[in-house]
Parts: sequence; structure tokens; C-alpha cells
Amino acid sequence: MLEMLHDQNAERQVSREQALVLSLGEVGIADIPLVGGKNASLGEMIQQLKRKGVKVPTGFATTAYAYRYFISAAGIEAKLREIFADLNVEDVDNLRRCGKQARLLMLQTPFPLALQEAIARAYQSLCQQYESDTDVAVRSSATAEDLPDASFAGQQETYLNVHGLEAVLQACHKCFASIFTDRAISYRQIKGFDHFNIALSVGVQKMVRSDLACSGVMFSIDTETGFKDAALITAAYGLGENVVQGAVNPDEYLVFKPTLKQGYHPILKKRLGSKEIKMVYDLGGSKLTKNVSVAPSERNVYALNDEEILQLAHWACIIEEHYSQVRGVYTPMDIEWAKDGNSNELYIVQARPETVQSQKIENVLRSYHLVLGEKPLPTPLVTGRSVGEMIGNGKVRVILDIHQINQFQAGDILVTNRTDPDWEPIMKRASAIVTNSGGRTCHAAIIARELGIPAIVGCGNATTLLKTGQEITVSCAEGETGKVYPGLLSYEVQELPLEKLPHTHTQIMMNVGNPEEAFSFAAIPNDGVGLARMEFIIANQIKVHPLALLHFDELTDELAKYKIAELTAEYENKAQFFVDKLAEGIGTIAAAFYPKPVIVRLSDFKSNEYANLLGGKQFEPTEENPMIGWRGASRYYDDRYREGFALECQAMKQVRDYKGLTNVILMIPFCRTPEEGQRVLAEMAKHGLVRGENGLQVYVMCELPSNVLLADEFSQVFDGFSIGSNDLTQLTLGLDRDSELVAHLFDERNEAVKRTIAKAISTVKQHGKKIGICGQAPSDYPEFARFLVEQGIDSISLNPDSVLKTLLEIAVAETDKQ
Repeated sequence: MLEMLHDQNAERQVSREQALVLSLGEVGIADIPLVGGKNASLGEMIQQLKRKGVKVPTGFATTAYAYRYFISAAGIEAKLREIFADLNVEDVDNLRRCGKQARLLMLQTPFPLALQEAIARAYQSLCQQYESDTDVAVRSSATAEDLPDASFAGQQETYLNVHGLEAVLQACHKCFASIFTDRAISYRQIKGFDHFNIALSVGVQKMVRSDLACSGVMFSIDTETGFKDAALITAAYGLGENVVQGAVNPDEYLVFKPTLKQGYHPILKKRLGSKEIKMVYDLGGSKLTKNVSVAPSERNVYALNDEEILQLAHWACIIEEHYSQVRGVYTPMDIEWAKDGNSNELYIVQARPETVQSQKIENVLRSYHLVLGEKPLPTPLVTGRSVGEMIGNGKVRVILDIHQINQFQAGDILVTNRTDPDWEPIMKRASAIVTNSGGRTCHAAIIARELGIPAIVGCGNATTLLKTGQEITVSCAEGETGKVYPGLLSYEVQELPLEKLPHTHTQIMMNVGNPEEAFSFAAIPNDGVGLARMEFIIANQIKVHPLALLHFDELTDELAKYKIAELTAEYENKAQFFVDKLAEGIGTIAAAFYPKPVIVRLSDFKSNEYANLLGGKQFEPTEENPMIGWRGASRYYDDRYREGFALECQAMKQVRDYKGLTNVILMIPFCRTPEEGQRVLAEMAKHGLVRGENGLQVYVMCELPSNVLLADEFSQVFDGFSIGSNDLTQLTLGLDRDSELVAHLFDERNEAVKRTIAKAISTVKQHGKKIGICGQAPSDYPEFARFLVEQGIDSISLNPDSVLKTLLEIAVAETDKQ
């Protein structure tokens, strides 16, 4: 009986390997040699993930055997080998000539009758399931595609909105020929694949009517930093080709995977794209698809709602987990999705392994830095979305037409509207890439990452502002905004080996203010964030005084009112803009370091700084010395500001309770008395932030002499302390740290300051509470870090660039202390 079953299985396997066409539901990830990576992956998801709720349109695939049968039956292999005998992919003209001859030979050679009939039967079966002449996508799927160290995405052709058997056969034939596109030939040659060992499968899949809705690309990893716990989703209206090719600047959404799996709603960031065009069916026209303009009213709203964003991110988690399990190794995924405008349902239309971040060596931290000396940073010529975290420089080469690529010289910076796979033969010779359009998942971005060169996409007008021959520096090392600077600026690359770092008893934490840098900083060895400042987010991303949003209609400054209206255009409730943006910024920092503690200091602007925010002058007093005036805790319960503080509380509640980032510890700055601390806690409780509920801890800044002298009483009010050495030095020595006249006296190493800090640490530890430091001194002075260790401090929070050198100092100090 067992022998009979074995024989039947073997016979079935032989018949599968000699089948010309297979249903997608019949194939799985083990069938890459049979139907290529793309089709094998679709079949795998249909078979394995449908029961988990992942929706994938059905269809069929021609097999590798069908491709080889075509080549063999037509007897054209010898002619193809003759064409490639003198191939030189470095010579663009030679590459074009060989590619054109090979494609022409393929297209002029008819399909064998048996192959035509097999495709016809499969397509008719699909039509019976849907409707006659049903619309399908016809996509190429090479058998060497989607390997973990090579992305063949876009190397061969795709045809959308294909109707009727004749059109399907024609599209399949064109896909076969596209195995010899210039870009595919070049890519295979560079990666060391034999042109004649690779076969091509064609996937024919029911179209998702995203031309009536939207589509995009998502990664189950942050594409720039390799941060594993975030899913990046891009979305634009219409069919997905525009997003893939970078013809449109899409919306971007970032979702935190760990708390999503716990049932929370952790959308960390939403960025509105311009979405100026969309690809739709060319109904009644001469082409399959066409691009049309998107109405301004649609451009200014997100293509997906929050529920859909979370649904896609959930699917990204399921797909990543499945492929990681199948392959036996962590496998982040590159996924294409589409929304059907008729049914409003979401679908996955492709999934392949991500091929850049997953290949990086994790034991070396590499960072790029501009080296300017005393010179100020010049004003950028152009800005856009940064790709990667690198810097490159060279001469501009503006190329607007693919037929001009032979003008490109090795080391030039390619400046163009957008790229597609036809541009790859020159992209590998560029020192950087700058494009007018595209988002972080477009073709130019994907290839730049794979090649290890910086790229800035979605600049809008780079081809107008930058001129061929101009010397520029392309910097992607300053957060999400990439900047093109005039001239060849100097830069350095630092490589920090992360192996064999000592473990310290003292916790090493980081000071982080800019959410755009949080994922990168999280890669540095750390025990969490000792100080996350709200001020950076408020000043740089919100830009508006909270009371100006709450009382927008009462604003007297018309220019400020106009600017606020622009910033908050998508918000009917303008105060919600403050809440959402603050929650996004703090949420991103908290997610980057999750589940390690992230201590978030509530706002600590002085009145003059608040006045500089849009609309702020109307709500702020004029103080002679704002440094020791109405700041920190004293504002939070004051009738003149408490409704502004309420917005901060709402944002922090959103971070902890809605996004699930309960690793956030809140910290009160400039709290002068224990009684004031109680008033602030009561104010927070009114807005659902109750100390002790849902694990909420509340710390206080130890930056006033009263915090030190009454540390025993403050210990009854708060869960922990963080020494602010800047303000504590200022108030211990009685000097204004903003005054140049007494700046020479400002020194945290002064004996009076050190004795004050020693007393604070001693008293707080006697009362069983935690105490750390988040001031500048340990970052600047190694001897100060050693002093803190000797006093028994629990944690030291440092600027990110000081972490590793100070870690080594602390390890030595701890050894000496023993």
C-alpha cells in the first residue's frame, strides 16, 4: 500500500513538472524552480494564509517547463547564445542591441499549440469563476527571482487590465520575451546568474479594481534603518504601478508591530503624499491603462483610513511570521497590496523577501557625518525623502529620457524625474540618486538601498534646480528629510563594532528628542531613554502654541492664523492636530526602544519660547527672567495654561492606552515643591493619567535645590528622579546659563554642584526610589561620569554620540569601585 502511494506521489510530481500551466492554488513556496518566486509566493499565501484572513486574488501560472518547451520546440537557444556571445553590460549600446535582438527573436517565434491550449483552458476556467473575458493582471515571474540576497523585482514585464483570450496569450508572449529586457540582462550578469539556466513563468491573476480605489507597497521592516518592529505602508490612488515605479509621491504610514499583535492601534506616523496622478483602466481607449489627474480634494486626504492601515499591518505580520517559519530564518517581507473599489476589500497581490536590511551585518554600527569644522552648514538646494542614512557627493547629471543614459559617467549623481528597471544599468555607477517623484518604496529607493548609495526621492523640482556639471553633496544622514547641499562637502563614516562591549551595572540610557532619528539610535547598545524631550516635536513638527489651536477663532495675528490653517488643513478640530502629532512623535520614540523604559519629560518651554510658536504671543506674558519664571510644573495647573496641558495629557494617554506603549514613564520638570507635584498629579488624573494605573510611573526632574533638600518629601510623591545638571548648576551657583557674561563660571564639576548631586543620590536611594541623570555633563566629561558611578547613581542618560565612549569609562569606574 505504501509503495503504491509513493508511486502515485512520484507520478503526480512528474506530471506537475511537465505541466504547462498550474493553478496558483496548486503551488507553494517550494515550487520556485517550477513557477518562479512571485507565483510560488502567491500560491503559498492562497494555500496557507487564506485561513488566517489574508486575501489573495486567484489565478494560474505557466511553468518553467512551458518556457523551456517553447525555447526547445522553436529551436531558438542556439540563436540566443549567438546574440549573447559578445555581450558587454558596461557598454549601454551593446546591451541595448543584444536585448533588442533577443526580444525580437522571442516575439517572432509563435507559441506551440499545446501551450496556447493550456493557457486557454486555464483562462476559461477563471472566466467561469468570475465573468467572460474577465480582467486579469499578467506578470512575469523568473525562477531565480526573490532570492534572499537578490531582488529581481521589476526586471520583467507586467500587463494590467488584460481582457480576453487573445490579449492574454499576447501578454504571456511579451512576458516570455521580457526575460531579455536590458535591465534583466544587466542585473543577471552583475549577480552572476546564467541567462540560460533561468526560466520564466507567467502569472495570470484576477485584477483587483484598485483603479477605483487605491494600492501600494508595504514592508514588514523600516526600510531605512532596518528597525524590525515597524511596518511601513505606502498608498496612492489607482493601480499600484505608479507607487512601484515612483511616478507618484504616496501617503506613508508607520505601524508598530509588537503592540498591534496585542490588540492596540499603534499607528506611529501618517504622512500625506501629494498623489497627483492615478493609473486607471483605459476604458474604450487604445491602451490597457492610462494615467489621469487626481482631484485636489482627494489629494489632501489619506488614501486609507486607520482601520485599513491596521488591517494591512496585521497582514504584514502574518506574512512575515509565515515566511520566517518556512525558511527557518527571520525574513522581513516586501509586499504589494490593492483595494478593490467595487467591494472595498483589501488584497495582497505580491509578497517577496526584503533583500537589503535583512542582509546587513548586525555587529557593526555604521554612521555618516558631515565634517564642517567651523563652517556653517549651507542652505540646501533641494530637499525630499531620504533613502538610507548615507552621504555621497559628485557632479550632477540631469537625465530626463531613458534614451540619454549613455551620457552618464561613473561617479555622477543621477538627477531625474523617476527611475524604473530600464535605468538600472547606469544606477549602479552613480554615487547618489535624486528624483522629482516617488516615495520610500519606489523603484529608485529600492535599488539605491540595494546598491548602498544615498538617494533623495520626491523632491518635486530637482531636475529644474540642479544643473548638469554642478558639484553637490547628497545627505541622507539627518533624519527623514534628505538634503542636497551645494559643493563637495567633507564627510566621514564611523564604524563601531558592537561585539564584546562590557556590561555595566549602571544603566546606560539616551537623550532623544527627534523622532526621525529614534530607530537609528535604538541600534546603539542602551537601556532605554532617560530623557525624551517634547520641545523638539512641538517646535519642529507642531509649530503652533496649543492655546492658539484651542482658541483659533479668537486669534488676532492674521498671518499666524493663515499659517496655522495651512498646517491643520486636514483637521476640523484644530486642537486634535496637537494631540495627534505629539502622540506620533513620542510614540515613535517609545516604539523604537520598546519595551525598555522611555522617560518623557512634559513640556518645559519658557514663556519667551512659547511666545515664539505660531499664535503664541497672544497667550504669553513678558517676563524679565523666563529661565526662573512661569515654566514647567507651575504652568500645568494654572488657569491660564491648564487647557494647553490637557492636550499633552491626551497625547500621552493616546501613546500609552491606545497605542499600547506602556513603557512610557512621564516626568515633571521644574517642580518647586512637593505640594506643586501633588497638584500636577491631580491635574493629570483628570485626563486619565493616574499614577499607578496601567503601570504608569511619574518621575520628577531633580534640578532645583529644593528638589535636593526635600528629596525625602518628593520621594513620597514621585516614583523616581532624574538630575537635570544644567539647571541644577545654574541655580546652585546663582547664574543665568543663557548669559554670556557669566558663562565662564558655568561648570557642573564645581564642588558645590557635585556635593548637591551626591546628597540627592544618597537621599533618594535611602527612600528606595530610582535616580538617574539626563543632563549634559556625563556626555561632556568622562570624569563626571566616574563621579556619578562612585555615588551609586542608577542610570546615566547620554547624548547618542557619547554612549559608547562613556560606556567604556563607566565600566572602568565600576571595576575600580569594586
